[in-house]
Amino acid sequence: MGSLTIPDSGKVYVDTPPVIHSVERIAIYESLLRPLWDAMDAERIGVVTSELTLLETLVKPTKDGNDALAADYETFLTKTRLELHPISLSILKNAAKLRAAVGLKTPDAIHAATAQFIGCSEFITNDSDFRKASGLKVVVLQGPSLN
Repeated sequence: MGSLTIPDSGKVYVDTPPVIHSVERIAIYESLLRPLWDAMDAERIGVVTSELTLLETLVKPTKDGNDALAADYETFLTKTRLELHPISLSILKNAAKLRAAVGLKTPDAIHAATAQFIGCSEFITNDSDFRKASGLKVVVLQGPSLN
């Protein structure tokens, strides 16, 4: 796997999978994402995700009765420098436009619209479908190298 290039400043959006990889310490992604979280902790960049990420990360541990993992997600998303951005009417309207224009699934359209609303310089995900959304510099964390 390649390396992740972190911008010198600005805001970076993280989709739900990078959060899952980090909280669950998925080995192939943990070292790849470490520079992102270090830059966030050092306040060199802002890292943002939607409140939707909280919902998405809590589903499986809640279903499995894994309260400890659910608490780890909640702590990571609410007690670190990671900015949890609210879902507003403006974001929902833009998400609807994205969904209509390029066919993103509703959750993905909300993530993309949130990143666009904030003006994030990068969008980190595992889903190349986000490349359909104009105005996003999408970094996909899969395959032998970063695309």
